[in-house]
Amino acid sequence: MAHRRHLEDCQGFAVAHGAINAVNPLSATYGAIAAARNLLYDTGFFSGKLHAPVVSIGSLSVGGAGKTPFLILLGELLKARGIAFDVLSRGYGRSTRGVRLVDPEGSAREFGDEPLLIARKLQVPVIVGEDRYEAGVYAEQKLGAQVHLLDDGFQHRALRRDFDIVLLTERDLRDRLFPMGRLREPLSSLERAHAVVLMDRTLDARIEVRDKFLWKVDRGIRIGDTPPGQIAFCGIARPGNFFRALQQAGLEPAATVAFRDHHPYAEKDVEDLLRLRDQKKVQGFVTTEKDAINLEGFAGQLFPLFVVPVRMELHHAETVVESLLATISPRSTAAP
Repeated sequence: MAHRRHLEDCQGFAVAHGAINAVNPLSATYGAIAAARNLLYDTGFFSGKLHAPVVSIGSLSVGGAGKTPFLILLGELLKARGIAFDVLSRGYGRSTRGVRLVDPEGSAREFGDEPLLIARKLQVPVIVGEDRYEAGVYAEQKLGAQVHLLDDGFQHRALRRDFDIVLLTERDLRDRLFPMGRLREPLSSLERAHAVVLMDRTLDARIEVRDKFLWKVDRGIRIGDTPPGQIAFCGIARPGNFFRALQQAGLEPAATVAFRDHHPYAEKDVEDLLRLRDQKKVQGFVTTEKDAINLEGFAGQLFPLFVVPVRMELHHAETVVESLLATISPRSTAAP
């Protein structure tokens, strides 16, 4: 039987990993800087506070935890309750700067692929800005939402939050601090979270929490009428997850191509994919929703192109939303 780990014991687990990281000066230095930074923010003097409550969705690792699909799922649940909210995001990968309201008809280069995907899926205001506090001030002056959802906000402590949701993956438990691994913070940082979301079923028997909400999700893909034997390609943080999901759904790809995360597709990429399709003598292509956004302007050349959305289901969703709203309700009802 798997050993069950209390998240309150993560400090010891982090120390064990720290002993491994200590042989690498860069990881040791990175960890020390992260700890000092968090200590400063713990004082509260370096964070801006908005009028409406802020709910942060984040992770310990760099990319690939499922933050965007989870934010969209949470947004759908809030919309079903009639909660008016907006989304604050950095807008990673965009060519513009400053605070901007995302136009759903715009481009990934202007707003970033994930904010654009969120805006199109949820049909709510999405505001991008390097400084999410400034983005929130803009939102409150112009839009007046009851709640702000902060995209990838666990490390963005310049904006105070009322509820911190942290997504935890199996890989996080065995990963190491950047740059030797993908962790931006040690596991002990979970102490700041209000809710921990277990993103992998294998974590169910290994994690227990005290004085925190523990939520669980099931995730996969919606294959629709996508046939097997396509050229599968993507530009996401963990492409292997997408390719494995296709295989598990019975859609064994004829070939796979991985680009870097947030890849801005160009004509040469399309030519290479078409050449590979001809070599493999297959019908077409399959990719992710995020890549479909980054492909705009080229998608018509990759015909037929099957876009496979992420499927995510939250266990006991009604109870989860009730818990969240009960925690933030004193401020949401007081917000103008």
